[in-house]
Amino acid sequence: MSFNKYLVLSALIFCGLSGAFADTIQLKGNDAVTGKILIEKPDAVVVDVGYTVLVVPRSAIVKISQANTALTRLTATASPLLGANGPAQFYKTDAGHTATVSDVRDLVNQIGEAVVQVRTPSGLGSGFFINADGYLITNFHVIEGETEITVEVYRRVDGQLDRDSYKKVRIVAINKFQDLALLRIEDKNAPRFKYVTLGNSDALSVGEPVFAIGSPMGLERTVTEGILSTKTRELEGDLYLQTTAQINPGNSGGPLFDMAGNVIGVTNMKIMFGEGLGFAIPVELVKNFLDHRDAFAYSTDNPNTPYRYLEPPGPTSQKPAE
Repeated sequence: MSFNKYLVLSALIFCGLSGAFADTIQLKGNDAVTGKILIEKPDAVVVDVGYTVLVVPRSAIVKISQANTALTRLTATASPLLGANGPAQFYKTDAGHTATVSDVRDLVNQIGEAVVQVRTPSGLGSGFFINADGYLITNFHVIEGETEITVEVYRRVDGQLDRDSYKKVRIVAINKFQDLALLRIEDKNAPRFKYVTLGNSDALSVGEPVFAIGSPMGLERTVTEGILSTKTRELEGDLYLQTTAQINPGNSGGPLFDMAGNVIGVTNMKIMFGEGLGFAIPVELVKNFLDHRDAFAYSTDNPNTPYRYLEPPGPTSQKPAE
């Protein structure tokens, strides 16, 4: 059964619900779904139609009428975070890997302000902005078990770097299996932030130069340069980028860049008894995490897992015939 037919069938089954007690989602093609809206997400609306829960894509919705507020909203306007073209607009990508700049100093001047320091009561790490609205990526292990998070941002003013600290930081999504976390700065006076472009590590060749920016051992704004040693280093069942760029505690969550200034990985570990043996999570996994961030949404009610399960429907009670 197609998705559209499923929606139409659901609408027909529940068309007898009173408009005074049910919400209505008008779909393209003059179809409609009637039920109770549970959650409104940027890209979808979750509706309880009685015997099941439907997830209706925003792209299929013409308008929403809620009975409890008598409010009708048009949905043609895109989310300010997602944009008109869907989830990919949440971050900027450059999959071509065409332009190259050989001077790391120039690249650091261009993109260095997008790299931040992430502090918690138990330690510190690095991170980087993926859009101007204050969303940033870091490692899960940097913020694991923490709720008090500070992000330190560096801005270039009159040729000097000024540091601003933001303490109202929300955990948006986590993937502890791939060691990724999505945070957002929510301070009221926070400005628009400079951000990086996500590249394509698959397009790189072994031996190409790369560089990292982070805060190893708390030494913020440290730049290290090296080459891409291999793209398929298997460690505990996962594949990592291996690099000779120096990676140390405090670099965790920071970006690994190609020579076009695009992020190709997220640095997260090194071999302690050796030099030039650093590792980064490939940027393709970061994109997948961001594209499916709703599935990894962090819940303060259950911080150990991003998943929240709905209660199963109970048995239908019937009045015995007299």
